[in-house]
Amino acid sequence: MIDYRAALKERSGVGEFTHQLVRALGAVGRADLALTLFSSSWRDRVDAPDLDRRTLTVVDRRIPVRALNFAWHRLEWPAVEALTGADADVVQAMHPLLIPTRGAARVVMIHDLNFLAHPERTRAEIRRDYPALARDHAHRADRIVVPSHFTAREVERQLDVAPEQISVCSPGAPDWPVRRESRTGGYVLFFGTLEPRKNVGALLDAYEHLAASRPAGAAALPELVLAGKATDQSGPWLSRIARPPLAGIVRHIGYVDPADRRKLYDGARLLVQPSFEEGFGMPVLEAMTVGLPVVAANRGALPEVLGDGGALVNPDDPPQMAAAIARLLDDDAFAGACAAKGVFRARAFTWRATADAMLDAYELAIRHHRASAPARHLRSA
Repeated sequence: MIDYRAALKERSGVGEFTHQLVRALGAVGRADLALTLFSSSWRDRVDAPDLDRRTLTVVDRRIPVRALNFAWHRLEWPAVEALTGADADVVQAMHPLLIPTRGAARVVMIHDLNFLAHPERTRAEIRRDYPALARDHAHRADRIVVPSHFTAREVERQLDVAPEQISVCSPGAPDWPVRRESRTGGYVLFFGTLEPRKNVGALLDAYEHLAASRPAGAAALPELVLAGKATDQSGPWLSRIARPPLAGIVRHIGYVDPADRRKLYDGARLLVQPSFEEGFGMPVLEAMTVGLPVVAANRGALPEVLGDGGALVNPDDPPQMAAAIARLLDDDAFAGACAAKGVFRARAFTWRATADAMLDAYELAIRHHRASAPARHLRSA
């Protein structure tokens, strides 16, 4: 049983991972795999026509997300079986906190631990619950799933979890063909929710520096497009791009629906991902898939994903970021080499591999759950 709530609307990184994982698990074709999606929201319903309903059962309850999160996180009630009317061998949370269950093995997914080091960069239930509860829940989980080896190391280090309790299940690349036409035109793209850890302010600093230092006779500076949902914390950035010197060269287009993401990359010249820390960085993988060169921060999991498919920069150094953007804009040979290497690297990430790794994690969770059952019984007696 998988908690599908993150994919109900405006699918960002976690929501997109959840949705594509469900699709990939449904395509495995194992006769012994009965997949149940649990969802709850007062307003939003499961609306995903690309899911094969023949391979899964959807249980959709009209319970407000915040109310259920408080009950699950703080009261550890009610058991998910009471809400779904169904039993399961495994219950998977797509976040770091356990889902209450009467008897299933419990799996949590930790996408990153940025909420521990910088709770001020988070909001809502993440700020309220994750820093206080994540360590205890990780130690009680039957399996912890992470999207990258970087996050695995961070979970070991910061939560004191044994490495043998962690499974790495990286996202897959989309099934998009490589764009063959020249990328001499197009915009510079940032893709992600406009929140503090994405480091949009440094990107704006870099673009302002680039605009001011562009040599005479150089090609015109392309527009910088910020694609992603605005948050309460993004107001200063949006105000800044409406004023000189960034007005007219930086534009925010808001949330981009999954159906339109391929077109978003097709219109770009390069992607810039300057985040302070990413547990994976799906926009980087998506850009590489279509042959788009990338400038990314040299922190978190981004070097692991990008490899030699682009330029790595210090996210605290806007002039260095500006220089990397300028090189990819002006050096066609370098940009072409990065694009080709990125395409090759992206082929190593498949959703079938993600599904297989997740199924292995479920099996290990079930074994751990059964092996620890006598100990749990003795502690409760």
